[in-house]
Amino acid sequence: MQAASRLFISALVLVLASAGSVIAAPAAKGPVADAATDTLEPLMAAEFALQAGRLEEASRWYLQAALAADDEALTERATRIALLARDDESAARLLDLWRRQGGQSVNFLGAEASLALRRGDERKAQRYLVQLLGMPGDEGWRQVLGVMIAGARDPSQAAGVLDTLVRRGNIPPKLQAWLAFGGLAQRLEQPELAERIVAEVVKRFPGEPRVALLRVSQLREAGRVEKAREVLGSIADRAGDDKELRLAIAYEYDTLGDLAAAEGTLARGEQDDQTYGLRASLLARAKDNESLLALYEELRARGQVPDPRRRLLLGQVAEFLKRYDEALGWYQGVPGGEQRLPALLRSTNVLHELGRADEAFAQLHEMQADASATDTARRDAYLLEASLHERDKDAAAEKDAFSRGLAAFPDDLEILYARALSWERGDDVPRAEADLRRILVIDPESVAALNALGYTLADRTDRYQEALELINRARAAEPDNAAITDSYGWVLYRLGRTDEALVALRQAFALQKDAEIAAHLAEVLWKLGRRDEARKYVEEAKRIDPDNRALKRVLEMTAP
Repeated sequence: MQAASRLFISALVLVLASAGSVIAAPAAKGPVADAATDTLEPLMAAEFALQAGRLEEASRWYLQAALAADDEALTERATRIALLARDDESAARLLDLWRRQGGQSVNFLGAEASLALRRGDERKAQRYLVQLLGMPGDEGWRQVLGVMIAGARDPSQAAGVLDTLVRRGNIPPKLQAWLAFGGLAQRLEQPELAERIVAEVVKRFPGEPRVALLRVSQLREAGRVEKAREVLGSIADRAGDDKELRLAIAYEYDTLGDLAAAEGTLARGEQDDQTYGLRASLLARAKDNESLLALYEELRARGQVPDPRRRLLLGQVAEFLKRYDEALGWYQGVPGGEQRLPALLRSTNVLHELGRADEAFAQLHEMQADASATDTARRDAYLLEASLHERDKDAAAEKDAFSRGLAAFPDDLEILYARALSWERGDDVPRAEADLRRILVIDPESVAALNALGYTLADRTDRYQEALELINRARAAEPDNAAITDSYGWVLYRLGRTDEALVALRQAFALQKDAEIAAHLAEVLWKLGRRDEARKYVEEAKRIDPDNRALKRVLEMTAP
């Protein structure tokens, strides 16, 4: 049972427990029975409205239920829904109630700060944020990060508040906190503020290589790529046996597009299967077959002992090298254990690459019928078969694989979701909608299905209000999810609420730098006539994923 249902039931139990005499003696009347009714009816109405995606209505009913119940857990939930619904009046009343109930938790302070920011009272917001930043442990400053991204009205407001907190020395003296707020300044697109934070971090934590990583990220965002490489080079030799630091340095090199340097960083120090796998992936992407072959030979010299993990890895590296016969041998040589079934699935892919499609599909059919295989492996065999048929552009066979998979695993959510995406790619929106709705019948709180269906309706139909209600249900479950926040911004744009859409999309991009979100931002900015800023996000989307479908649409719109 999902969180929303659990909270509803716990609140219901609270109401019934407080009315014990009513249950024991049904004929009894009086204040206790009235209190139970006063809470239960609005609570049920609130849940029904929430499940319908009508956040404004849910907020009003939750307020009524919270006032009647006087229970802190219910008040907290009601406050969260009111903030999501942007029902500031209800949020303020609920926070007053929560305060009388003794609210001093991290969530209470975060909610107070969020409402103050939304109302433009930065001074009041800062008081609550300073309290959070002064709390022991990491929970307080992490809550501040969330408030700055999701609670502020726009990035400039968040940046102004962060600037004040930095100047007044409120950031806790912890490296991780300073690095996080430095990263936040960059995500808020405030290079000058990020620069000052970096300078402060360098002063406070001299010689700490992770500070240099923040500097690298800052330089990269500013387009000073060569300087970023220079700083990375100065700390790569100091990584030593610190695997996490080597991974972080390699990530930055990868982001800069220097795949060779990323692989070289990982090659230093002790090696394990994760390191080898990452190095192989980087070399394959760099098309450096000579170095990849050398890595393969190094691994092969150590792979004669039938270690399932190493043989699985060797098969993958051989695939990168397009040595499909050798890859097949490694996969077939996995003797057993938990790697056996993944090796079988990989070998099917290799058979397909070798042009032996009939053997590949026969092997998948054998796995699908193997009663000794796990249900997950059998299910994955249907999904892989559908994927291979998609690669062959055989839509009929792809859909047949999905149908047989659902016959073997009725109402399997993974298969239904994959088939829904397949229908959508093929522009069959009604069938995509049918599968997503089937998922929601089985699991009404499936956030993935709610978001996918809401976004599909917003992007591919004119049923915008229906899309908004579905996306709101997903937002209620995961308010800080970047993909859901992006969907919310997109449906607001479709509804003509362009300014609100821009705020939501900026929040989504601050949560995750993604090509689709960048493309959506570019389209909204273009619509608002802010062409230069729109082009900046177009370039960002190109850098992240040049083949993104939303980006291609924006490129058509912005073409001279």
